[in-house]
Amino acid sequence: MSANTLMNIPNGNGNGNVEVLPDPRRTYQIVVAATKDWGIGKDGKLPWQLPSDLKFFKDLTLTTADPGKRNAVIMGRKTWESIPLQYRPLPGRLNVVLTRSGSFDIATAENVVICGSMTSALELLAASPYCLSIEKVFVIGGGQIFRESLNAAGCDAIHLTEIETSIECDTFMPSIDSSVFQPWYSSFPQVENNIRYCFATYVRVRTSAVEHINLDDNQVLDNKLDSSKFEIQNFSFLPKKIFEKHEEYLYLNMIQDIISDGNLKDDRTGTGTFSKFGCQVIRSSKLKSCLICFWKLVFWRGVVEELLWFISGSTNAKVLQEKGIHIWDGNASREFLDSIGLTGREEGDLGPVYGFQWRYFGARYTDMHADYTGQGFDQLLDVIDKIKNNPNDRRIILSAWNPSDLKLMALPPCHMFAQFYVANGELSCQMYQRSCDMGLGVPFNIASYALLTCMIAHVCDLAPGDFIHVLGDTHVYSTHVRPLQEQLQKLPKPFPILKINPEKKNIDSFVASDFELIVYDPHKKIEMKMAV
Repeated sequence: MSANTLMNIPNGNGNGNVEVLPDPRRTYQIVVAATKDWGIGKDGKLPWQLPSDLKFFKDLTLTTADPGKRNAVIMGRKTWESIPLQYRPLPGRLNVVLTRSGSFDIATAENVVICGSMTSALELLAASPYCLSIEKVFVIGGGQIFRESLNAAGCDAIHLTEIETSIECDTFMPSIDSSVFQPWYSSFPQVENNIRYCFATYVRVRTSAVEHINLDDNQVLDNKLDSSKFEIQNFSFLPKKIFEKHEEYLYLNMIQDIISDGNLKDDRTGTGTFSKFGCQVIRSSKLKSCLICFWKLVFWRGVVEELLWFISGSTNAKVLQEKGIHIWDGNASREFLDSIGLTGREEGDLGPVYGFQWRYFGARYTDMHADYTGQGFDQLLDVIDKIKNNPNDRRIILSAWNPSDLKLMALPPCHMFAQFYVANGELSCQMYQRSCDMGLGVPFNIASYALLTCMIAHVCDLAPGDFIHVLGDTHVYSTHVRPLQEQLQKLPKPFPILKINPEKKNIDSFVASDFELIVYDPHKKIEMKMAV
C-alpha cells in the first residue's frame, strides 16, 4: 500500500473520488501525557498507571456537543498496536490510523480507516461524509506523529497531562512553543500510584512564532503595541468541558450571582451595593501565567508600581502620582482627608496603610516623610526568611490589619492578610479580603497578589504554586451593574505569561522594568467610576 492509499474509506461521490470541501484541511487538538522532560513512553507502552488520566482521555475524546456526531482520533501504527486488543478500535470514535507500511493491515471495521499521512487524514476528515459527521479531531500519538503535528498550523490546542514525577522514558515529544500556545486551564495537582500530575490545556494564540521585540519599559507595562495582541481571538473550538474550566469563569459567575441574588445594602460611600458574604472562594491553580482578567482591561502598570510602592513601605500617594499612577488620589485628597477627621494630615499622606504595616508593623506613625528604618517589625522579610529556612512553618503570614492604627489610615486595608504555603517546590498564597469591589478592585487585587506570590517565589528559588482568594463582603456597586452586565458578555481568553528578571534575587531590588507581561490582549475597556 502506498503512503497515500486510503483503505475502508466511503467515497464522497459515485466516481470513486473523495469529495474535498473548499477548505481541504481539518484543524485538530492534541491529547498527550508527558513528563517534565517531555517523555511519553517506554518500550512501546505508557510507563505509568493513572486511572484518572485514562478517564480524562476517554471523556475528552468521546464527548460531543451534538449527540448525532462523533469525534475522530488520529494515531500512528505503533500507538494503535499499543492499545490492548479488547479496547481497539476505541469505541464511539472514528479511529484514523497512520502508516506508510504496505504490509500493515487490520480487520475491516466501520469506525477504522487507514491513511498514509497526517495530510491525507485531515483531507479525508474535511471531505464528505466525515465533514458532517465528525465534530472534533484529536491527535493521540505517538512520538513521530507529535513531532509532525504539535507546532503545525492546524493544531488548535494541546490537552496535556503534566506528570511531575520523574519517570524513565525512551520516547519523547517536542516541547510546546510558548510563543504560539498559551495556558487556558490547569487543574490542581493530584497523586495516583505515587505519581503527581495535573491536567492542563494550551491554546493557539498566534498563527506562527513571532520574533522577540525589544520594548521600552512603558510599552511593556502599558501593553500598547499591536505585537502583544492575539492573532486568534475565538476559542470556541475547545470542548465545552474545557472551555468552561477557564478560571475566569469562577469570577464572572460570582458577579452574575451577586447581581441576580445579592442583598441590596447601603455602604460607606452612599452609592449602594448588591452584596453577598463569603459567597465563594476564587482558586487559581498553577501560577504559570499571571492572573489578569481578560474580560476587562486591568491597569497592569498600576499593579506593578503600586506593589513596588507597598514593598518599599511608602505611604506617600505623590510617589505614585509622579509616575502617572492615580489610583490613590481620591483617598489622598485634601477634601477626603478632612472628611474623615484627618485635618492635620498633609495632602497625599495616606497614613500607616499597607506598605507601612508590611515593613514597620508596630512602629509609631508620624508622617509620610519620616524614616522608619529599624522600627517596628518587618513582616515581609520575615515571610521570606521563613519560606527559605523553615518552609513547613504554619505562621508564614503577611498582615496589613493593625487595629491600633486603623484610625490613622486614610482607608483601612481591604486585602487584609495573606498566608503562604510551601510544598513540592512550589509557593502558594491564600489571601483574605474583607471588602471586595468586584467591578474595579478585585481584578486588580488578584493580579497584585499573583504578582507578589511570583516575586517571593522567585527570590526564594521556588516555583509559583496556587493562589486562593477568600472574600468577605463581596459586592457590586449599583453604578457598576450596567457596565458589568455588558462586560459579562465577553468570553475569556488565555492568561498572559509573566517573566521576571532572573538576575534579581532581593525583594527590595525590583523595578518596574524587571517584569514583562507576554501577550496581554484584554477586551475593550468599559468605564466604571470608583466609589470613594
